[in-house]
Amino acid sequence: MSIDATTSVPERAPLPLGLVVAGSLVGLWVLIAVFAPWIAPYDPNAVDIVHALQGPSAEHWFGTDQVGRDVFSRVLHAARIDLLMCLAGVLPPLVIGTTIGLVSGYYGGFIDTVLMRLYDLTAAFPFFVLVLAIVGVLGPGLVNFFIALAFVAWITYARLLRAEVMAVRGSEYVQAAKCLGFSDRVTLFRHVLPNAFGPVVAYAVSDAVLVMLAGASFGFLGMGAQPPLAEWGVMISDGTRFLRQAWWICTFPGLAAISLGLGLIFLGDGLGHLSRQRAAA
Repeated sequence: MSIDATTSVPERAPLPLGLVVAGSLVGLWVLIAVFAPWIAPYDPNAVDIVHALQGPSAEHWFGTDQVGRDVFSRVLHAARIDLLMCLAGVLPPLVIGTTIGLVSGYYGGFIDTVLMRLYDLTAAFPFFVLVLAIVGVLGPGLVNFFIALAFVAWITYARLLRAEVMAVRGSEYVQAAKCLGFSDRVTLFRHVLPNAFGPVVAYAVSDAVLVMLAGASFGFLGMGAQPPLAEWGVMISDGTRFLRQAWWICTFPGLAAISLGLGLIFLGDGLGHLSRQRAAA
């Protein structure tokens, strides 16, 4: 049998434009966060009372705050904290939820019943109320905020992966792996998880937006990042007291948070679309 030389291999479909733009926007903020110490023209915590509450100018692009700190420099450095919140706030719940959802969906039966009752017990309380209660007990600060998220935010990941695993575990390649005598560990991590993890990754990227908003909200309430640490929520909270006379203090951190949030939202939607395309293929 000869192969026709004119037969061409089908090309991969190009990435959606929205996914490329969103990925570029998020990547830009990552670069800003990494190189903030070299990009920022001033020390973000340097106090200069003489130049307090100055508007945007050639010297201070985003103006200065109530104690004379350069808002532009603080916005750049705050990107490091907010991106750290996205990573540290998503990764522990992702690991916990993935482990519980994988075991629950694959084994089912009594194990599934016990783990899902644990899910129901945690989900019975409103998310922010439970996080607020845990942070209130442990005390304000980013570390305690991350601990509270790890205890609460895993439930959605567990539920989502459990549903995906239950759909995958009956597939032919999983049954073939069992017939070949593969251990449960090999079957789970080589055959089940890679084919069920796509929607979870897409959700994790979108969930980073909620984590960032939660961190900004807790910073606004004084229970997240603590001054003088530059964080967008804390900066917005500080600026509300001077909103009429110095609108720039909270406006520019708010715009930064919105731009990163939109980038993460569209990036998560794009990854979810690619995951659904792969599943349909």
